[in-house]
Amino acid sequence: MTVKIMYTTSEANEMLGNGTALAVDVRDAKDYAEGHIPGAVSLPEMFTTLSMTSAEGLQELQDIFVPLFRKAGIRKDQKVLVYEDSLSTRYGGSCRGYFQLSMLGHKNVGVIAGGLGQWKKDGLPVSTEMPAVTPSDFTADIQMHMLATKDDVLASLENPGIKLLDNRDEDEWLGHSSSPYGRDFAPRKGRIPGACWIEWYKFMKPSEDIQHFKSPAQVRAICAQAGLYQKDEIIIYCFKGSRASNTYIALKEAGFEDVRNYYGSWNEWSRDPELPIHEGILAE
Repeated sequence: MTVKIMYTTSEANEMLGNGTALAVDVRDAKDYAEGHIPGAVSLPEMFTTLSMTSAEGLQELQDIFVPLFRKAGIRKDQKVLVYEDSLSTRYGGSCRGYFQLSMLGHKNVGVIAGGLGQWKKDGLPVSTEMPAVTPSDFTADIQMHMLATKDDVLASLENPGIKLLDNRDEDEWLGHSSSPYGRDFAPRKGRIPGACWIEWYKFMKPSEDIQHFKSPAQVRAICAQAGLYQKDEIIIYCFKGSRASNTYIALKEAGFEDVRNYYGSWNEWSRDPELPIHEGILAE
């Protein structure tokens, strides 16, 4: 069954206006202060925080975000709509925000299609006022079915029934750079053995300044070219789970049923010298 995750600005405006939704802005605090969707709360940590998928890493993730979600007034009985400037301006930061909230147990999360850029283009209001927030009692309930851990990915290398999708930028896939943060930010370059590659931009239709996902049919066609189909078990990875979250949503909205995000991604994998990597364009 296709899952609705993306909401138009008109849908978002209606829900925000009648109080049935809360907007979460994942942009930098400076950008938020200069203008945001009225009533939105600022959570730039949803983009900036790096996470590991060990038991300790997942506990640290909860220790960081549960207090932040409580302080922001995020309630589980209210829809949360996450946004950035567009769909790709922060490497899929709004999608990463969606994934974080959903993975930590919020059942009703969406992303504003086109972000603040589309909101402004559609003539909707922007505010510089800080909203009044009533803290919540948010508690975490990790949804492990959404998440692939480092151990899951390692085990998948021996399981031909699981397909790995690398959706990083081309220079990372080829091993020229270790991350978007710099060529040598991570200790090793390359990719996880056996992964196929679809650059995350391929799932979006470009425009002058605002990006949206391509149609579900187009997403399915792109995946089919790489040997990925709706019934497949797929694990997506990038560098820190943002672009993978972006692709996760594109696939979910296109009807892919069994998709997980390796949330630690290359930032975690490359830091363990015991884990295998491949370099170059062809697998050995």
